[in-house]
Amino acid sequence: MNAQQTPEATSESAPQEIHGQLVIIGGAEEKEGDCVILREFVRRSGGLQARLVVMTVATGLPGEVGEDYMNIFRRLGVEDVKVVDTAKRDDASDPGAIEAIEHATGVFFTGGNQARITEYLKDTELDSVLHKRYSQGLVIAGTSAGAAMMPDMMIVEGEAETNPSIDVAKMDRGMGFLPGVVIDQHFAQRGRLGRLLSAVSQQPVVLGFGIDENTAIAVNGNEIEVIGAGAITVIDVSEITHTNIHELLKDEPLAIGGAKLHILPHGYRFDLAKRSLIL
Repeated sequence: MNAQQTPEATSESAPQEIHGQLVIIGGAEEKEGDCVILREFVRRSGGLQARLVVMTVATGLPGEVGEDYMNIFRRLGVEDVKVVDTAKRDDASDPGAIEAIEHATGVFFTGGNQARITEYLKDTELDSVLHKRYSQGLVIAGTSAGAAMMPDMMIVEGEAETNPSIDVAKMDRGMGFLPGVVIDQHFAQRGRLGRLLSAVSQQPVVLGFGIDENTAIAVNGNEIEVIGAGAITVIDVSEITHTNIHELLKDEPLAIGGAKLHILPHGYRFDLAKRSLIL
């Protein structure tokens, strides 16, 4: 990344205008009581008339996890809830799975391992249908691994509670629902600031979002709204004055000068295109 990057030079990183919405959850969302985040996902997906699909591709316990979320959404009043499990890549061409997504108003990706999501779904027929339906108004939510996979490049794994360096975060292709950013989850709880800084510095993007547990960002066009009990940490490196990333060997510490940091709790909003708070 060029240390003299300007906002104009990186304007292409801003997401395009689309009709769908995203609800990106930092993991460990409340599943009993008020269920603030899951309730918001249901509301944005059509409320009592929502047609929901729970995608269990990330988890090794699809039956148990899928049933848990079905019960939660039905308790919130949604009668039409289906589980789609793609346990292998061929399942992403299953006509039943395709039909379920075609008719859904909301799709929810569970937690687990984000690498499984891309391994079994990326560049498949189901992937194409998800993006098509998203452009038509589908609401897509994901928690933990389901959050990590949202950008076009995702954090697959990496060390926590450490200073940033180029080998702290391992990156791979994501699903591309929110391109031009990097997302990390379980953020404050697992001390992942160094990991997110490392990831943002390695990618041709200028924004990183660290999402705490039981916290989400709802994305509608270029506007992000924070929902939940924790906060999101926004790292903006669009106007950094210095970085040593091009001089580093693998295990050497990263330096960044002039980065911006925003900490946003429930109710705050952020403009992706302008990279600023909406007040």
